[in-house]
Amino acid sequence: MAEQIDIPTGTEAGSGPGSGSEPKASAAVVRDALGVGVAVGLSGFAFGVTSAGAGLSVPQTCALSLLVFTGASQFALVGALAAGGNPLTAAAGAFFLGVRNAFYGLRLSGLLGLPRAVRPLAAHWVIDETSAVALAQPDRRTARLGFTVTGLSLYALWNLTTLVGALGASALGDTAAWGLDAAGPAVFLALLAPMLRGTVERAAAGLGVLLVLGALPLLPAGVPVLVAALAAPAVLAVHGLRARRAAGEGGVR
Repeated sequence: MAEQIDIPTGTEAGSGPGSGSEPKASAAVVRDALGVGVAVGLSGFAFGVTSAGAGLSVPQTCALSLLVFTGASQFALVGALAAGGNPLTAAAGAFFLGVRNAFYGLRLSGLLGLPRAVRPLAAHWVIDETSAVALAQPDRRTARLGFTVTGLSLYALWNLTTLVGALGASALGDTAAWGLDAAGPAVFLALLAPMLRGTVERAAAGLGVLLVLGALPLLPAGVPVLVAALAAPAVLAVHGLRARRAAGEGGVR
């Protein structure tokens, strides 16, 4: 995850300060970053509705978005609570989902090269969307710009729509009667689907689903999510074994 990233210095032909390409590149980065921030930020409404339906108050719901700010973990937490799970178990499941952000941080640390004083604040914005936009950029300047614009727009809109969703759900009353209890899982799946690009990812997701379905009748609410986490190392182990066998057969030939 922490392989070396070659960052262009901006001295190549056509990329210098006088080439006129920087304003165009910056405008494109801002446009893409705002697109991601707005598209995902609107999902905060679904989280607000789901959290309120799980029994959390409006201040508690808003505190989760302000302080946790990682959608998958937030949905996992309130989903487990809504199912009657133990708060500690629900928090553990949310924590394990959020661990991936630490690996994003390893990649972004060298790419962004932020001052030490800024890093603790920037770490709060290290999530799937900001990492994807930043890592897609060709140099440090545009990576910083993409990270900042995505993080700022997404954080602001996510928290605003969380508040609107929580207030709306409180006003509506029973979210199950309106069918809004399905909003959280639907958004969670929508966020997950684009990540299932390869065979390994799809196999891990499929095995995770089977583990959850098998554990649901046997374990307390919230624990099946933790069991599903075993899918990733299992699939990676099988994939690595197959790769080593293929390499060995290729060497024999």
